[in-house]
Amino acid sequence: MSEDPLRRQRRLSEEARDAHLAWLLDALEVDLVLDVGANQGQFGRALRDLGYAGRVVSFEPAAGPRAALEDAAAADPAWDVRPWALGSADAEAELHAVDEQTELGSLRPASDFGRAWKDVMGRTRSETVVVRRLDGAWADVAGDPPARRVLLKLDTQGHDLEAFRGAGDLVRAGGPVVAVLTEVALVPIYDGVPTMTEHLAELAAAGWALAGLTPVSFDPPTLRAIELDALLVRDPASGTMER
Repeated sequence: MSEDPLRRQRRLSEEARDAHLAWLLDALEVDLVLDVGANQGQFGRALRDLGYAGRVVSFEPAAGPRAALEDAAAADPAWDVRPWALGSADAEAELHAVDEQTELGSLRPASDFGRAWKDVMGRTRSETVVVRRLDGAWADVAGDPPARRVLLKLDTQGHDLEAFRGAGDLVRAGGPVVAVLTEVALVPIYDGVPTMTEHLAELAAAGWALAGLTPVSFDPPTLRAIELDALLVRDPASGTMER
């Protein structure tokens, strides 16, 4: 049976992203990956398949997918799990959990487009989760000695900028984060999500330069892209490229 064309396109996009990511992990000498919005551990497993052998700390606040994530990480001594969402303030929040497709769970409600695009997004339940600022949690995840070259991967279903803001000095000049992988929206599937232009402008203002874009999801009737993965590195103008 031939592969579904949309599924094939998504697979090719993921392969392109991962090839670029593998190159950057090596070139930037990354010694810690912060996997924020880990779901069931898909990204962590992909890192190992790419040959990355360094530390991974995965963050997943939802109990259901976190159980599968913990199973995936259990046999890997360099892979740890934390049961939090990350945001711009320490708090408790209500997660809009999607049991039929857990990776779509979000701290934001689905938009009208999101519910039309995938009807499962209209069937959610509320789950109370803990939200922490990354800079406040850094001592718990940095390791001993603390990691010096960090990839911050954000896949929080519309909450990426809030998590980035909560990283504080970790993502500013002189901080340990040397690359950011974040999901940006062309057509928001959640309410209140900034557009790609707004999202990337905030990161640019914080000293980050775009290194690559790959499609994540598509709208089959129109073939337009809905979300993209954006990979960013330090802007040389920010003066933070030193090793």
